[in-house]
Amino acid sequence: METIILFAPLVGALLCGFGWKLIGETAAQWTATSLLFLSAILSWIIFLSFDPSAHPNGGYTVNILRWIESGTLSTDWAIRMDRLTAIMLIVITTVSALVHLYSFGYMAHDENFKEGESYRPRFFAYLSFFTFAMLMLVTADNLVQMFFGWEGVGVASYLLIGFYYRKPSANGAAIKAFVVNRVGDFGFALGIFALYMVTDSIRFEDIFAAIPDLQGDTITFAWREWDTLNLIAVLLFIGAMGKSAQLILHTWLPDAMEGPTPVSALIHAATMVTAGVFLVCRMSPLMEFAPAATDFIVFLGATTAFFAATVGLVQNDIKRVIAYSTCSQLGYMFVAAGLGVYSVAMFHLLTHAFFKAMLFLGAGSVIHAMHHEQDMRNYGGLRHKIPKTFWMMMIGTLAITGVGIPLLYVGFPVGFAGFVSKDAIIESAYAGTAGGYAFWMLVIAALMTSFYSWRLMFMTFYGTPRGDKHTHEHAHESPTSMLAPLYVLAIGAVLSGMVFYKPFFGSDESVGKYFGAIVAEEKAEANLGFSLVAPAYAASAEGEAEGDDHGKAAWPEVPGQGAIFKHPDNHVLHEAHLVPKWVKLSPFIAMLAGFALAYQMYIRRPDLPAKLARQQAPLYNFLLNKWYFDEIYDFLIVRPAFALGRILWKRGDTGTIDGGINGLAMGIIPFFTKLAGRAQSGYIFSYAFAMVLGIAALLTWVTLFGGAK
Repeated sequence: METIILFAPLVGALLCGFGWKLIGETAAQWTATSLLFLSAILSWIIFLSFDPSAHPNGGYTVNILRWIESGTLSTDWAIRMDRLTAIMLIVITTVSALVHLYSFGYMAHDENFKEGESYRPRFFAYLSFFTFAMLMLVTADNLVQMFFGWEGVGVASYLLIGFYYRKPSANGAAIKAFVVNRVGDFGFALGIFALYMVTDSIRFEDIFAAIPDLQGDTITFAWREWDTLNLIAVLLFIGAMGKSAQLILHTWLPDAMEGPTPVSALIHAATMVTAGVFLVCRMSPLMEFAPAATDFIVFLGATTAFFAATVGLVQNDIKRVIAYSTCSQLGYMFVAAGLGVYSVAMFHLLTHAFFKAMLFLGAGSVIHAMHHEQDMRNYGGLRHKIPKTFWMMMIGTLAITGVGIPLLYVGFPVGFAGFVSKDAIIESAYAGTAGGYAFWMLVIAALMTSFYSWRLMFMTFYGTPRGDKHTHEHAHESPTSMLAPLYVLAIGAVLSGMVFYKPFFGSDESVGKYFGAIVAEEKAEANLGFSLVAPAYAASAEGEAEGDDHGKAAWPEVPGQGAIFKHPDNHVLHEAHLVPKWVKLSPFIAMLAGFALAYQMYIRRPDLPAKLARQQAPLYNFLLNKWYFDEIYDFLIVRPAFALGRILWKRGDTGTIDGGINGLAMGIIPFFTKLAGRAQSGYIFSYAFAMVLGIAALLTWVTLFGGAK
C-alpha cells in the first residue's frame, strides 16, 4: 500500500507527460487525477488505522531497493512510516488530488496559450511529478533520500511557477524561486555532511541514537570552533528557511504567484512550503539538544509572522495577500517547533493545509469569474454574482482569522480549525517564553491577519462594483469541478481543529501515545484520539484541574521511540494549558479588533484607506514595497554580482583571454613569421653562412660548459 501511494503520482506524471499523444489529452488528465485520488484514499486508510504501539519505536520501514554502497556509507531507498509520515501523506495527497480536479475547470481555457496548443497534459504531469517528489521527501528513511525529494520539489516548483513561459515575469519568478531555494539548500547540504561526519551515517535511526553522545562536542567550521549540535541544527534550519520562506530567504514566495492559481494552492499553501516545518519536526531529537538553534528558530519564526502580516495589510493582488498570509502562518509553525511542541506545529500544518488551500482555490474561482483580473481594487459586490465561492471564502476566512468560542471546552475547544490550532501555538509561545517576544509578535500578527483577511473579503464581495463594468456584468460562478474541491476543504476548515485537538495538544499522555513516544494501553484511543475526557486544557491558571497528567506520562529520556522526541526538561506542552485566561482570550480579542478595523475602513468609511495612505505615505510605501527587501538584495547582491560579471566578461574574457589569443594569433605570430620569411632568401651562401654561425655557437657552448662537471 505504501509503495502504491508513493509511485502512483509518478506513474501518472509519466503517462500524462509522455503518453498523452497516444491516449488523448482528456484521458491523460483523468489518468493522473485518478491515480492521485487512489493515493489519497490509501493515505487516509493508513492515517486512520495506524497504531504506533503495534510497531517497535512507534513505526516501521518499507524497503524498496538497495541504494548507496560507498565505503562506510550504506543505505536503502526505503519508506519510513510513522505518525509524522502519516500526517504528511494525507495533507499532500488530499490537497493534490483536489487541485488536480480543480484544474480541470481552471485550466480549460487559458489565454496564455494559443488555440489548439496542448498545455494541459504538461500541466497535469508537472503537478503529479511535484506530488511524487514531495512524497519522496516525507517518506524518506535517511537524509540523502530526503534531499533527493527536497531538490525534486524545487525542480517541480520551477516548472510550475514558470508554466506561462511566454511571460517574462513568470520566468523571472521561477528563476528567483530556484536560486533563493538553492541558497537554503546549500545550508541543508552542509548540515547533512556534518551529520555524516560526526555519526558516520545518514539514516535517521543511527543519527538519533548517536545524538545524546554528541552533547558538549565541538566542530571546526568557518575557521572557528562551534558547538556541534547547535551548528548542525542551524544549518538544517537554513534549508528549512529557504523552502518554507522564512525571513531573509522569503522573497521568492510572493513572486511565485506568477504560476497558475492551482499551483499556488498546491505548492505554496499546503505542501512544499511546509517541508521546512516537517524537517524541523523530523529532526526533533537533534533540536531538543540544540537550545541556541531552537531559540533562533523561535525568534525568526515570530519575526516572520509579524513581518509578513504587516506586508499583507496593503497588498492589492488577491493572491499576494494570501501568499503573505502563508508566509506569516509558517512563522507560527516554526515558533511551535522551536519551542519543542512539535505536535502543535504539525497540528497547525494540518489545519492550515485545509483552509489555506481553500482560500487559494477560492481566490482562483474569483479570478476565473473576473476573467483573470487579480487586483482587488477592481472587484466589489461579487457575493451576489458568485454566492457559492463567497461562502467558501467566508468559511476559509473564519478559519484563518480564528473564529470560535473562547474558554468553552466540551471535550475540545469549539471553533474553526485556525481558532484551535493557532491558539494552541500562542498559548505555547506564552508558556515557552514567559510571555516574551514571540508571544506578543504572534498576537499582533493575529490582529493583522484578521484585518487583511476581512479586508480581502470586504473589497472583493462587498460594496459597489469597481473596475471594468463589462467584466462585472459577465462575472459567473465557477464550474462544479472547481467548486467541489472547495466543499471538501470546507469540511476540514471547520472540523479539523476540533476533531484532532486531543492527539495533537490534549495532554502529554495523549500526544505521546498518538505519536508513538508512549506505548498506549488502549489502542482504540491511540488510533483515534477523540476521547471526550477533559485533558489538561481545562486547567485553571493555578493548575488545579482534571486531566493534569504532568509527571504521570513520562516521555522517553533518549531519542528513538516515537515520531517526535521531547526532552525530559521540556514542559511547554503541559504548561501551555495552564496559562492565564487573558492569554487564552488574547488571540480572540485580536481577531475582533482586526475585524472591527477592517469593517470601519472598508464598509462604513471606504474613503479612509486612501486618506490614511496619503497621510502616512512613508509607512504605506515601506509596507507596499515589502520592507524594501528586494531593493536591498538588488543593491547588496544582484548589482555587485552583475558588476563582477561585467568585469570578468569584458576585462577577463574579452580583454585578457580573447585579447591574448587574438594578439598572439594576429600580432606576435605574424611578426615572427615575417622575420622567418626574410631568412628564406634563396641564396646558398646565406644558408651556408647561417650554418657556420650555428656551428660556431655550438662549439663555443661546448668549449665553455660542455666539459664542466
